[in-house]
Amino acid sequence: MNTEDRAPLSWFKSSYSGDEGGECVEVAVTEQSVRIRDSKDLARPALTIGRDGWTRFIRHVGRG
Repeated sequence: MNTEDRAPLSWFKSSYSGDEGGECVEVAVTEQSVRIRDSKDLARPALTIGRDGWTRFIRHVGRG
């Protein structure tokens, strides 16, 4: 386990989450990665993606 895995994360609601409360995707950005979780199911582990992969994903989503 590296030091990034032990550092406290600052989670925020993704701008891609819905406003009605049904889709609650939260994101935490670290130096090396982006963590994604479902705020309604915190027992499930967060998905971890490298920052380059996250950037490519957001570009793709932005294209519609």
